[in-house]
Amino acid sequence: MCVTITSIDIYRFSIPMEPFTIATGTMDHAKNVFIRVHTDAGLYGVGECSAFPMIVGETQDTCLVMAKDFAKLWKGKGALDIEARLQELHSFTAGNTTIKSAFDMALYDIAAKHAGLPLYKFLGGEKREIESDITIGISSPENMAKQAIVFKNNGAKILKVKLGKNAQTDTERINAIRQAVGPDLKIRVDANQGWAFDEAVFALQTIAKHDIEFCEQPMRTWYDDKLPELMQLSPVKIMADESVYNHHDARRQIESGSCDHINIKMAKAGGIHEAKKIHDVAAAHSIPCMMGGMLESRIALSSKLHFVYASPNIKFYDMDTCMLGHLQDPCLGGVTYDGYKLNISDAVGIGADADEGFLERCEKITV
Repeated sequence: MCVTITSIDIYRFSIPMEPFTIATGTMDHAKNVFIRVHTDAGLYGVGECSAFPMIVGETQDTCLVMAKDFAKLWKGKGALDIEARLQELHSFTAGNTTIKSAFDMALYDIAAKHAGLPLYKFLGGEKREIESDITIGISSPENMAKQAIVFKNNGAKILKVKLGKNAQTDTERINAIRQAVGPDLKIRVDANQGWAFDEAVFALQTIAKHDIEFCEQPMRTWYDDKLPELMQLSPVKIMADESVYNHHDARRQIESGSCDHINIKMAKAGGIHEAKKIHDVAAAHSIPCMMGGMLESRIALSSKLHFVYASPNIKFYDMDTCMLGHLQDPCLGGVTYDGYKLNISDAVGIGADADEGFLERCEKITV
């Protein structure tokens, strides 16, 4: 049976949030894009992406412009040939992985709905317990320690601490947080490319005594050639984030001895299809992965949870985006939180959609 794409709705999906600061900037809105890919089979697929320009180089506006072009490419084409549809996007434009991830997600939603399965079963997965970390944005050591205590009192077991503003102050931030929460909580850090090589060596050697699980992306990607040396000098394990967008990047990082772990994000990979390839390359080399994200709502988060269920080499979970100060929840159905543990129903497809009342206030384009 051919399931043909008939039209695509594209929404400017802006979610107000508490200001959140990392090494590369501060965000006060999740500037997302939401799409619905309609078919002649009486079902549609949903997709969402979160533009994070200081990381991926796309803005909400560039995503909206590209979405219109992508929709024109797909109209009248078969929705179930996922590989062919995605290749059309790659042939049309390099990069633009953020908006590509929303289109990828919508196709997988359609395919799973057409099969009458929740997405994780369509992908061959099974449910398991998933507990997310919770992220502390950059502030003074004192403020970050206070936030850590709040999260601990709320039941958090894993803290992800944003660093990368100043190496000396970063070590003070970790010292304050570890003293505040004691020895039992896991602490992982993310420098968001904020350090130079010497700063990274200093910071990682200094904070290692605080039992740090790993450090994400200590340096800018143009210092990737220095990562093998940093790996030898760092007592803290290194996780590649911005250094790995696709499975070719993953292979290079692994074979050059540049990382212990890899952070998979849909906005970097372009969606589930490429994320699976990254996962499989890492698994073949016994390099554990993390599921990360930008500032997606529970809609995209739901697709990520399905992917995690189908990806046994994903061992770490940074799936707290909806807990980082979103002031509105535009999602119906989808992921639920039990403390910091994530669950989802067995509804077909992704099992999440946008609230119509929220969509009514969003700019809409239909192709």
